[in-house]
Amino acid sequence: MADDLMQKIVALCKRRGFIFPGSEIYGGFQGFWDYGPLGVEMKNALKRHWWRWMTVEHEDIVGIDGAIITHPKVWEASGHIKNFVDPMAECKNCHKRFKADDLNSKKCPECDGELTEPRNYNILVPTSIGVVEEDRTECYLRGEACQTIYLDFKNVVSSTRIKIPFGICQIGKAFRNEVTPGNFLYRQREFEQWDLQWFVHPDDMDKWFEFWKEERMKFYKNLFTHPDNLGFYQHEKLVFYAKKAFDIEYKASPFGNKEIEGIHWRSDYDLTVHSKFSGQDLTYIDPDTNERYLPHIVETSGGVDRTFLFLLIDAYTEENNRIFLKLNPIIAPYQVAVFPLVKNKPELVDKAREIYKNLRKTDLRINWDDRGNIGKRYLAQDEIGTPWCVTIDYQTLEDDTVTIRDRDTSLQERINMDKLETWIKERLSV
Repeated sequence: MADDLMQKIVALCKRRGFIFPGSEIYGGFQGFWDYGPLGVEMKNALKRHWWRWMTVEHEDIVGIDGAIITHPKVWEASGHIKNFVDPMAECKNCHKRFKADDLNSKKCPECDGELTEPRNYNILVPTSIGVVEEDRTECYLRGEACQTIYLDFKNVVSSTRIKIPFGICQIGKAFRNEVTPGNFLYRQREFEQWDLQWFVHPDDMDKWFEFWKEERMKFYKNLFTHPDNLGFYQHEKLVFYAKKAFDIEYKASPFGNKEIEGIHWRSDYDLTVHSKFSGQDLTYIDPDTNERYLPHIVETSGGVDRTFLFLLIDAYTEENNRIFLKLNPIIAPYQVAVFPLVKNKPELVDKAREIYKNLRKTDLRINWDDRGNIGKRYLAQDEIGTPWCVTIDYQTLEDDTVTIRDRDTSLQERINMDKLETWIKERLSV
């Protein structure tokens, strides 16, 4: 049943233009996916929602957009060159390779052959910069998005005069040479992360760690259709600089409990190592007390693509012979579809086009649909998660009222066309 659900979601994503296999005309390229017309709308809406939640709904958080390629010493300082490794085992018979952490036995899951002993290899993606071959500098595509936040810490403080406690947030691409990318969008070689690094006085770490742990869970519970499917996982094995580490997990995925986001106690490790390797003083001076110290950091780091995938899984619904995505309207690819009752009546089409164009002037995401009969249009909009469909019919021509249909209940309501925008935005703010 789990495999069947994933097959249905993957098929729907391609059929309706959410996700396409990367480089598909060349046979695909494992670990890479392209977002189609609907997928990019939903992903952008999701990122805008996160960004607004961070920078508008919370005081003292500012954003950056850091470079994908940084000075190679960054990854030496952070420990990624030495420690960013995955254990890999290879089958002696079919020669397929597997991430050792995913194996349940010493036999190959493909052919039952004998596996080699696991060996570690670095999963940073190398590249080089320079126009002359012999003078090219070896460097890396970033393995995580957060490092540029630490690199820009001093510049942010001096340019904004922001005071601790404060946060720097970022959404950005990261790259990992995964042994076994899989489970659709869950484990990719190119993906996006959203990160908050919250800088605090060392004495306040406990308070702020608990605050952000609960605050991030609140964010996801308000977004998911079935919030009971979310929960915390507490790590018992911790790196030396951490006192606590929790994952927010989605507990109803077809492939088991999986992490969406981590909340990490990073102490002063990152600023300490970058101070050491760069030779720059990254201490903070409190403008009120003149105290000088290295801030400690609470990190919240999540996967945009993973969140996208789990939202689809969470929203997928089969009910009364119809398939629909019960997506939160805030992140649905289209929030409203507009169409005439029939497409061969110019007076209905013209009126529908007028309403459609007026709604497009707002910040709502609007879709025009005049394919097939109205029943098929409803089903098509349900399948892509459009919360509301507005139909212009003959009564509209008489009294300027329209029918608006709810995706989840299929119930219809008649309202004046001038009140459409207000009606929709009232429901988006709930």
